[in-house]
Amino acid sequence: MNRSISWMKYMALAAVLVMVLSGCGAAGGSTNSTAQASGGGQAGQAEGGNLTFALATSPDTLDPHRSGLAVTVRAIRTIYDNLVVQLPDGSIKPWLATEWSVSKDGKSYTFKLREGVKFHDGTPFNAEAVKYNLDRVIDPATKAANSLALIRPYSSSEVIDEYTIKVNLESPSQAFLGNLSQALLGIVSPTAAQKYGDQLGKNPVGTGPYTFVKWDENADIVVAKNKDYNWGPETVENKAAPHVDTITFKIVPEEATRIGSVQSSQVLAAETVPPQNIAALKNDPNQQLLQANTVGLPYTLFFNLRKAPWDDVKVRQAIQSAVDVESIVKTLYLGNYERAWSALSPGILGYDASLEGSINPDINKANQLLDEQGWVKGADGIRAKDGQKLTLRYVDGSPNREKRNDIAAIIQQQLKQVGIAVEVEITKDIATVIYQNWDYDLYGNSQVNSDPNALYAFYHTSAEGERPTLSGLSDPKIDELLEQGAVETDPDKRVQIYNQIQQYLIEQAVILPIYVFPYTVAASKKVEGIKFDSLGYPLFNDVRIQP
Repeated sequence: MNRSISWMKYMALAAVLVMVLSGCGAAGGSTNSTAQASGGGQAGQAEGGNLTFALATSPDTLDPHRSGLAVTVRAIRTIYDNLVVQLPDGSIKPWLATEWSVSKDGKSYTFKLREGVKFHDGTPFNAEAVKYNLDRVIDPATKAANSLALIRPYSSSEVIDEYTIKVNLESPSQAFLGNLSQALLGIVSPTAAQKYGDQLGKNPVGTGPYTFVKWDENADIVVAKNKDYNWGPETVENKAAPHVDTITFKIVPEEATRIGSVQSSQVLAAETVPPQNIAALKNDPNQQLLQANTVGLPYTLFFNLRKAPWDDVKVRQAIQSAVDVESIVKTLYLGNYERAWSALSPGILGYDASLEGSINPDINKANQLLDEQGWVKGADGIRAKDGQKLTLRYVDGSPNREKRNDIAAIIQQQLKQVGIAVEVEITKDIATVIYQNWDYDLYGNSQVNSDPNALYAFYHTSAEGERPTLSGLSDPKIDELLEQGAVETDPDKRVQIYNQIQQYLIEQAVILPIYVFPYTVAASKKVEGIKFDSLGYPLFNDVRIQP
C-alpha cells in the first residue's frame, strides 16, 4: 500500500496542521498536543473514573451510516471501529482488517480480517458482517447520509471465507481506502441493525473501545468501557480496554455555559472554545487548551444556482466583491480562525495556495456588476429589476454554532451597502428547509474529509440524483475533472486537476469560502491523554483522570 513521495509531502503538511496546541490557530506557535494532554506520559497510571465531555451541539443519530453531522463523530468514534486507520502522514494501516491487496485494474480490494473480534452484543465480527455493512450503506432503505458519498464507487462484495472479503468497485478510486477509515463508515453489528432498524441510532452497537449505555435527548450520551477490547489502531498508544470507566457527553449548546462548566469543574472537558475565551484558558493554571486544525472542506457559503438571479455569474461575482470575508473572520474569531480562500482547506492534497489573496472587497466593482445586469437602486436603496427587488434569502441553523449566525448578520449589513436586501432565517429544521425544500439562496456548510474527492458530492451533476448538491452546479467540464480526480493515480496530476476545480469555483463565484475550523478542547489538567486523529477528531482510548 505504498504511496508516492508527492502524496506523502502533502499529507505531511496535514500532519503538521492537525497536531497543534495553540491559542492562535494556524497563526500561532505550536506544541505537540499529545505530549501536553498526556502530562508527559510518566505522571501516573490512574484507572477508572468518568470523563465528562461537553459537546457544542447534539448528534443527529448514533448510526454512523445515517449521520450528517461532524459532532456525531465525537461520540461514535468511541462505539465503532473501522476496517483501516489513516495516520497523519496519509498512510493507511490495519485495524479490523489486518491486510489487503488491490487488483491490477484498481477495481477490487481483498481484505483479510482480524479474528476473535466480537460486537458489543456478542455477534461475531467476520466477512459476512463487513458485507452487510457495505451493502447497508448503499441500500436506499438505510437513507444513508455522508457515508454514501464516502463509500462511492462501491458496487458489491463477495465473502471468500469467514475472515476474507473481496470488495468490488464500479471504477478505481484513489479515495476509497482512506474513506474506509472515516467514522461514518464504522462497522455496525448486523444483529443490532436488523433488530432495531431505523432506531439503531438510539441503540448503537459496534466493536469499539466503549459500549453504549444511554442517550437522554438534548442532555447527555453515556458510554462505558469495553473490557474485552484489545484491537486499538496505531493512532492510539493503548490498544486494550480504555483506562476510564465511562464517558458522559453532555450536550451544552450555549458557549458561555459550556466553557464555564469546565472552569467551574462541572465537566472535565468541553469542545469548541469561543475565540474570546482562548487567552484566559491559556493562562489558567488549572486548565489546558488542546487544538487540532481540521482538514477537508472549510466553512463555505453556497449559492443556490437553481434559483434566479443566483444563476447569473455576474450577480454572484458582485456579492463576492461586496462581502469582506477578512473583516468577518477577524471580527468574530479574533485571529484564532484562519480565513478560507478555496473549496478545500490547507493540508489536504491539491489545496491551491495560489488562491490566497485572490479575492478582496471592492464595492465599486460590486456596484458596477449589478448596474451592468440591470439591477437599479430604488428610493429605499434596494435594487430592483423588472419589478422584482434584489433579495437574498440567507438560511442558517440554530444554535449559533461557531458564530455562524453572526456571519449572516454581518453579511446582511455588508450587502445592504450595494443595494441587496438580505433576509436571514435561523431555523432548527435545516434538514427540511435545505435538503428537502431547497428554499434558500445562500447557505453555509463544511465537511471534515481526508481526500479532495470530497468535492465530488458537492459539485458533480450526478450527485443531484442521490442527495442534491448545495450549489446546484451542473457543468460538464467540472464533472469531467471530478471524474478524473477520482481515478488518477499520479498525485501530481491529481493536484493539477483539483487546482483547476478550485480556481473555477472561485472565478465563477459558485461559493464564498469563509473560515478553516480549528477544533478546540478546553480541559482540566487532571485529564491526560486526549489525542486527535488525522482529521482532527478527539480519541479517548488513552485518557486517564488524575485525582
